[in-house]
Amino acid sequence: MLRVALTGPESTGKTTLSRLLAEQYTTTWAPEYARYYLEQHGPNYTMADLERIAKGQLRAEQNAMQAAQVQGRPLFFCDTDLLVIKIWSEHAFGVCPQWIIEQIELQRYDLVLLLDVDLPWEPDPLREHPNHRQYFYDLYQRELRERLSNFAEISGAPAERLEQACFHVDILLGKTSFWRTARISQG
Repeated sequence: MLRVALTGPESTGKTTLSRLLAEQYTTTWAPEYARYYLEQHGPNYTMADLERIAKGQLRAEQNAMQAAQVQGRPLFFCDTDLLVIKIWSEHAFGVCPQWIIEQIELQRYDLVLLLDVDLPWEPDPLREHPNHRQYFYDLYQRELRERLSNFAEISGAPAERLEQACFHVDILLGKTSFWRTARISQG
């Protein structure tokens, strides 16, 4: 089962792209649990709330994976990941619970799509940092590089984002000759 996560700062289209990718590949996706949680409990959160959100995100991913398996699909998508919780926690509280850091190491994704901040900010009562999106983007990019994650940066208008994401997912699925061609030309 291949796992593809979408990550990045607020208001970069993660939810929309996750849903579109799941439709494109007729599979499942795990919605961002933080949104559900904060809609139920309000936008003010504590470290304990972030830990509950992290556990809820893991359950959502497990449910999406099981549903994809039942459907006989080779992959599923995750609208956000624990890296979002880590960066969010470190920014808000200066620290991230160790179990979340350990879980990030255990829970590798086959592909991570890092969404750029080149879409306009869309106000939302649950969003906090309209003027810090590039700062957060740089943090995500650094973390993914340091972890040697298989990731691709996705930018542009929504249609371009879907096209770019599908290109990378197709490579993951072996549906393109891109890698074969590159290997042949190298020697």
